[in-house]
Amino acid sequence: MISPPMSLLAELTHRCPLRCPYCSNPLSLEQKSSELSTEDWCRVLDEAAELGVLQVHFSGGEPMARPDLPALVRHAVSKGLYTNLITSGVLLNEQNLAELSAAGLDHVQLSFQDATPDGAELIGGLKDAQNRKLAAAQIIVADGIPLTLNFVIHRLNVMRIPQMFDLAEQLGARRVEIAHTQYYGWGLKNRGALLPSKEQLQQSERDVAAARERFGSRLAIDFVTPDYYADEPKPCMGGWGERFLNITPSGRVLPCHAAESIPNISFPNVREDSLKNIWENSEIFQLFRGTSWMPEPCRSCDRRDVDKGGCRCQALALTGRADVADPVCHRSSHRHLIDEAIAEAASHDETFIYRQMSGLPS
Repeated sequence: MISPPMSLLAELTHRCPLRCPYCSNPLSLEQKSSELSTEDWCRVLDEAAELGVLQVHFSGGEPMARPDLPALVRHAVSKGLYTNLITSGVLLNEQNLAELSAAGLDHVQLSFQDATPDGAELIGGLKDAQNRKLAAAQIIVADGIPLTLNFVIHRLNVMRIPQMFDLAEQLGARRVEIAHTQYYGWGLKNRGALLPSKEQLQQSERDVAAARERFGSRLAIDFVTPDYYADEPKPCMGGWGERFLNITPSGRVLPCHAAESIPNISFPNVREDSLKNIWENSEIFQLFRGTSWMPEPCRSCDRRDVDKGGCRCQALALTGRADVADPVCHRSSHRHLIDEAIAEAASHDETFIYRQMSGLPS
């Protein structure tokens, strides 16, 4: 019997005022005309609750671009789902936050590109974004909704991690995520400009350790490191098709954010099939679920039930095949690709290919 997923990431839209070069959205972004309707999303939330999902994370793009967001939150709450809003905050104001609060929103994760206005504008490409984010944080905290700050780390802001913790304390956040860039989608296109050095990573580890000692239980701290400096891979989303599902703005259902990059696969859609049948029986969710699909060296490795073979989309991005060991693993015959990427980044300039709705520039 297949256990139900714990979390649903509802990507309501790919529209976003920011242009972050590490965005986890696909390179080919979905247009407003293809987005699921309010009625579609409400039906999906019904099916998610029936399936056994516990948490729904409203994301994007920028989910605040959807005027029906309060209605979707209210519907999710009515089904007993824990609701989390993942937002840049730049469209948040007192009126729409009051609507979300009245709808029963449980939590907000507010993304910051940096601790400084200049650093934030360099990455997000939106003038005055930092001040809008600061105002959003103050409104959220004043309302009493629990607030997490998420900082995406790369080589141009990694040295300001201590200031990020200072900012979290000033704003009254309850949790901070210090998350190094993960190199899929736009992040992979900009890897050379974003990947920190090993020395920078080590300093970030020291900075996070110091913050944990400083804040103790007053501030929860999550720390996500870049795979490239590890010797063992991490399990893809806690295991492919085991704990998590992602629904794109147009209704495609994925085991992870980047799964659409896998070729020659038909992706199920909630417009055409039930969430339960997709989760339990669709080709894409069965593809790398469990361990029977594994090649060597994964098949005989004593960590196969721990790391699940690593990230399938990272294997695809670097080797051209999704069904091989994650190249991060020191046992992989493709580990040299990781080492080459690290060397390439060391000599790369800091010119970005910015996220844009029209896709990659020609």
